[in-house]
Amino acid sequence: MTYDLVIGDRAYSSWSLRGWLLFDAFGIPVKTHLARLYSDELPNRLRDYPPAKTAPTMRTPDGVVVPETIAIAEELASRHPQAGIWPQDPKARAVARVLAAEMHAGFGALRSHCPMNLRVSYTDCAPSAAVLADLARLETIWAWAKAQTGGAWLAGDYSAADAFFAPVAARIAGYNLPVSAPAMDYVQAHLAHPSFRRWRAMAQVDGADQDFYRRDWPQRPWPGPQPLAARAVSGTQSENAACPYCGQPVTHVLEINDRRFGFCTAFCRDKTVADPGAWPEFMALMRF
Repeated sequence: MTYDLVIGDRAYSSWSLRGWLLFDAFGIPVKTHLARLYSDELPNRLRDYPPAKTAPTMRTPDGVVVPETIAIAEELASRHPQAGIWPQDPKARAVARVLAAEMHAGFGALRSHCPMNLRVSYTDCAPSAAVLADLARLETIWAWAKAQTGGAWLAGDYSAADAFFAPVAARIAGYNLPVSAPAMDYVQAHLAHPSFRRWRAMAQVDGADQDFYRRDWPQRPWPGPQPLAARAVSGTQSENAACPYCGQPVTHVLEINDRRFGFCTAFCRDKTVADPGAWPEFMALMRF
């Protein structure tokens, strides 16, 4: 048995991103169940996960339903103490928990004005005074945390605190929000994090755009690592006979550097086209 995790649209559901990072970034296997926001899919899916009403919601291998990312983080940390979800050092752990708690409850102006959208980046979003105040608070607590722990991430090594702030990094990148150079360095670390890159690659291809998140602002290229150039092609001829992710027969193919590689579904192919370098299994295949 493994964990189950109900998530919303990867491009837009910031809470789902946090919940999934608590698995992927710490090497804990999970089976995800995608339910589209602003439809009947999510409430219908959650009928099997009482008393949950939001994404993400986790079900443990022994059947315990755990909604809310704070609760998911604590439960996973209890069940997987060596995973590093919270720092081992007591001071760093306290700092991480302070930050995760404030992120869980605060920054309403930033959330409202800049809903997470991993499919676009804007040149300007005319942030209000309240949004700028939220950004100033972020600068304060990020600088405090790093001064307390001295690590590359907020509490030393990557921890649940960083998973909680990953959607904030996405908002700063996506809406070109004004922050200091040290804060932007922290944002760039998130954009380059392997788990974040995999989530964003899937976010490009796992459903149609949601009108709720559409903004009529000028756009710019996504400021994170630039993916290798790849494209979907027709046919099933490829160097590999089995999907690098699951071992199933090839039905869909991409082309990269004049080479063709196959996958078991359009989704597996298209998430790879979106960012080939984000997927270790595919990059290992390319090296042959």
